[in-house]
Amino acid sequence: MKRHIPAIERNRGLLSDVLREVLPSEGTLLEVDSIPGKLSTFSGLRYFFPGLTLQFASADPEVLADIETRRVQEGHANILPSPLLDPSSDTWPVTHADAILCVYMIDRAPWEACQGLMRGAGRVLRPGGPLVLYGPFLVEGVETPRNRTLDESLRSRDLSHGVRELEAVIEEAARHGLQCERVAENPMENFTVVFRREGLPPGRRG
Repeated sequence: MKRHIPAIERNRGLLSDVLREVLPSEGTLLEVDSIPGKLSTFSGLRYFFPGLTLQFASADPEVLADIETRRVQEGHANILPSPLLDPSSDTWPVTHADAILCVYMIDRAPWEACQGLMRGAGRVLRPGGPLVLYGPFLVEGVETPRNRTLDESLRSRDLSHGVRELEAVIEEAARHGLQCERVAENPMENFTVVFRREGLPPGRRG
């Protein structure tokens, strides 16, 4: 089933502004939990970051089939084949990425998916490489009534889902060598959160 998240379209420019500041100018960008309709799939990232090689991953075979069909039809040389990737797994079919993007996933998945994302990013990101999360969070000291309502709605449908406390996400990332570098608030109580894998990058950041 194809999913569409209108908030991503509304905030596309704001997220892209942050991505332009933190992503490398070249290398491989892996998007975890790609779906049609997210900011990045094909049009967004190809337009804003022509020097990057893109790889869209999902745990949903139907989504991957859609992405692969479009990739083959449009013949994009800078888009790699899309792997079946369960973020909660201890093994990923990807061994290297210069940057990772994950949009609207950890609130719509069990906490184990967030833990797996951090483990995986700690393994495959190059030193100094960014992991960028985008979506709703509960942030200490910040009023987020819409996110608390969203949290109740998500949990009413699946108790394992819910809007995550940002501090808990930051703590989980730190366990895997990922330090929080930046938190940017966007409209509608969404946040862009940038982590960096510990260690100096092998060359100049883009």
